[in-house]
Amino acid sequence: MLVFDHHKNLYKMIRQFLIVVVVLFSASCTKDFLDINTDPNNPTDIEVSKLLPWAQRTLGDALSMGEDNGGLSQILGVYTHQLSTREEPDQYGATGNEFFLGLAWSKLYATSPPPGAAQPVYGVLNNLEDIIERATEDGNTHYAGIAKILKAYTFSQIVDVFGDVPFSEANRLNEGIQYPKFDDDAAIYDSIFNIINSGIDDLNNTTAPNAFKPGADDIIYGGDISKWLKAANTIKLKLYTQIRKVKDVSAEVNQLLSAPSGLINTVSESFLIPYGINAATDDRNPAFATYYASQRSNHVSPWFYEILKGYNPGIFTGIEDPRIPYYIYNQISANQNTREGNQTEYRDGAFVSIYFGSVGPNRDRSQQNTISMLGIYPAGGKYDDGSATIATATSGTGAAPYRMITYADRLFLEAELMQVGIVAGNARAKLDAAIKESFRQVDFVVSMVNTSSQSVPVIYSTLYDPTSAATLNDPTKTSPMMRYIHNVLMGYEAASTEKKLEIIMTQKWISNIGNAVDQYTDIRRTGYPVVFNPLDGSMAPGGRVQPPINGDPVNPGAQPSVPVQQSRSFPLTLPWFQGELETNPNAPPQKQDLSSYKVFWIP
Repeated sequence: MLVFDHHKNLYKMIRQFLIVVVVLFSASCTKDFLDINTDPNNPTDIEVSKLLPWAQRTLGDALSMGEDNGGLSQILGVYTHQLSTREEPDQYGATGNEFFLGLAWSKLYATSPPPGAAQPVYGVLNNLEDIIERATEDGNTHYAGIAKILKAYTFSQIVDVFGDVPFSEANRLNEGIQYPKFDDDAAIYDSIFNIINSGIDDLNNTTAPNAFKPGADDIIYGGDISKWLKAANTIKLKLYTQIRKVKDVSAEVNQLLSAPSGLINTVSESFLIPYGINAATDDRNPAFATYYASQRSNHVSPWFYEILKGYNPGIFTGIEDPRIPYYIYNQISANQNTREGNQTEYRDGAFVSIYFGSVGPNRDRSQQNTISMLGIYPAGGKYDDGSATIATATSGTGAAPYRMITYADRLFLEAELMQVGIVAGNARAKLDAAIKESFRQVDFVVSMVNTSSQSVPVIYSTLYDPTSAATLNDPTKTSPMMRYIHNVLMGYEAASTEKKLEIIMTQKWISNIGNAVDQYTDIRRTGYPVVFNPLDGSMAPGGRVQPPINGDPVNPGAQPSVPVQQSRSFPLTLPWFQGELETNPNAPPQKQDLSSYKVFWIP
């Protein structure tokens, strides 16, 4: 084993040992308005205005990807084939003992802060229960409504990933329930809809005193109740869509879509967790950690990259996505040798990565200052302007948000519902609108990242002249965005009914880089996008996969094929956190076959 991996394995063992410490002291990554001077062991003394931003921010951390403080997406980014790694998630290897799985579970479910802490560092759900209880008692229904909507969304994400989880007895330590039972996932979903409706009622309550109302402490919407109502309805639309294969949801989704103004309607209304810069406190998106990691482990998946480039023979073949420099930053130029002098495994000019499931000889070679990285859009990192400089903590701000549900997502949901015949409408037109909004969203995120040190061009442009091939390829007549969308839609029009659904879901997957939780859900419930499978002879003939033959300037025309394997089937849920199972006598045994343990919405 190479020295590089020996140090990484030692680091992983240390991380496992210190997981509880990491959870408890992650409070160092808070905003100024989280500072309090009350007894941390008596959280009911903390104002709801202090609890709310902490719960929101910690929710983003628990769902995000990131090599230091990431959560579920750090594992699921690999499972959805937008990241590749040498660590446990490779070949679907999560067993319940993973650092990031435990970190996410603790951030979601923890019920007590450490002695002497300066902030409420217990879990998201416990904070939200405190807000609901105190705000309801005090007649501050706006706070209660926001907390209920966040509680419903949080539980929906947990169920989508794990299936049965603690719910009815969770966060009831003050009632003497120390060891909560695991509830049926379908029953939890039924309750989630009730919680959302209760939250909407609280937000619409005009008779309650509401002496204290959320404002800047609400880091998602700044206390804008109209936006919270739109988010609540859009969450319902999302959840109904997710269960459409096991329940007739036609009446529910048609009712929601009959009042479109009650849903997220613009990119600025998107439901997201904002992040900031590293100043007095470190408020950066966890995904930005790769930029300052001493040993980078997150790689951009070649499967994802090749779909963006138009290399994949099964989808968007020959159509290059103009969002690539916003999504991916390359540390070297196309003709440059690796900085470490090591042979790469996968190279396509400036892009360098490793394969999912690789057992090749070059997989473990250090490429610290050579590998390609998530760029400005998913991580708040660097826009790829071709400068080919080594990525550092100053290459970007890390201020990209964690996107939970965007306006583009809402449109993709509608396109899916139209395509499968649950609602009436033109699925092609809705897909067109969804892709356009996903481009507009890139510019919106870039504006949040604070790019004063970078020159980042605007990507959204509706300049379009489809008169001829010449006008489509003339940048003075057709923008890169419109040329790309034109070609995608041409493929959609020629596709079979099933292929059209694949196109919709794959475009949604491309748009959602960074939020792997919902991507994982979409893959399991629809079968799309198609992901890389080392056992599929059409993807890896003879157990080998071929990088671009001319992609490596060191070996022109001779980049070698790579042996790949997959020892586990695609998992239909994540394993439960082993630490919970070992300390909770009411927990079930660990799942044995993750490829057969299904969430209820999988038929």
